[in-house]
Amino acid sequence: MKSARKLLVALSLVAAATLGISNQSSAGEDPIIIGAAVALSGFVAPYDDGPQKAAQLAVKVINERGGVLGRQLEIVFADTKSDIAHGANAGLEVLDKGAQMLLVTCDYDFGAGAASVANARGVIAFSSCAADPKFGVQGIGPFAFTMSIGTPGQGALMAEWGYNNKGYRTSYMLIDPTIEFDVSLCSSFKERWIEVAGKDALLGEDTFQNSDPSIASQITRIKAVDPQPDFIFYCSYPPGGAAALKQLRAAGVNLPVLSGEAMGGTYWLDAVPDLSDLYYAIYGSIFGDDPRPEINGVLDKFIEMHGGPPATGQMYTGYAAIETWANAAEKAGSLDGDAVRKVLETYNDEPSLVGATTFSPDLHMSVKRPMTIMQVQGGKHSAIGVFRPTKAATIDF
Repeated sequence: MKSARKLLVALSLVAAATLGISNQSSAGEDPIIIGAAVALSGFVAPYDDGPQKAAQLAVKVINERGGVLGRQLEIVFADTKSDIAHGANAGLEVLDKGAQMLLVTCDYDFGAGAASVANARGVIAFSSCAADPKFGVQGIGPFAFTMSIGTPGQGALMAEWGYNNKGYRTSYMLIDPTIEFDVSLCSSFKERWIEVAGKDALLGEDTFQNSDPSIASQITRIKAVDPQPDFIFYCSYPPGGAAALKQLRAAGVNLPVLSGEAMGGTYWLDAVPDLSDLYYAIYGSIFGDDPRPEINGVLDKFIEMHGGPPATGQMYTGYAAIETWANAAEKAGSLDGDAVRKVLETYNDEPSLVGATTFSPDLHMSVKRPMTIMQVQGGKHSAIGVFRPTKAATIDF
């Protein structure tokens, strides 16, 4: 067993060195293992690629500062293959490699499996950016946390911003209920929109599936609304969300589209050439124009380390997850999951890269943290500003 352990550590050292991550702990101690059970392949990979690479950056920065509790950090990986059923296996794989904290996929549906097996062992699991409120105590267990701003905050933020900053007064919702994120996002937007704009301000709502090849009937119903709404609130994600958006524009539906973080990033924009009037909330701009210098500073380090920018702004939550867990472990003076959990649950506007972070014993995500609102005009992204919701929608577990 001792020789096998030495071989495992040696292999891990070689792998981490390839990633440019230092693994030499002070006083000859073994490194602290962080397990990343994320999508390294498949259609979810664009959402996990940036966060897991930013987690590598955070590990490098923390190690250069002396590590956690005097020990260096090391990341080991397991691919969930964008398969919900494979998530638990990936979680077990990194736990069996000695992981004492897990980073899991940026989504409740795809990250819950790995987080659940960590929870069963009393190990803290952070999703980089799962935003459905079920990612936490109620849906997984007491050791599951997320660095997202939850959908009750995201939906409310876009409702308030559309009403107050854009002057919109009527809307139409288009919902892709394939994953819980989008169902919760649209529900939260609807609740807050009616509060700020009035019960008659929602002119209609419709659904489509991410796998639908055509949304012709939905487009017909939108075009039949008279008068036309000021904007569409759009709850979906690529690839189906990009295909449906292309159909909307091709059919002459050129209304502004407001959405959440899942419609951010650059990797899918070729599907909708010269797209304009898309607005979405995200954790930070990946184009060097975020209003917050600390965001741009991490972006510069990310590009230096990985040779280019991330595909999506979810990148910053991967960095913040490692940063926040390391901070809590230092305050706890321990790696014990229960000790770290108790510290995390005391956080009230605790500083982090992605903004003031609040957890409680009942809610392991923030719902009133600021987000950067981005726009796409002529196929180009730019940051508009950083905004914070004044009120979150009802949290529905």
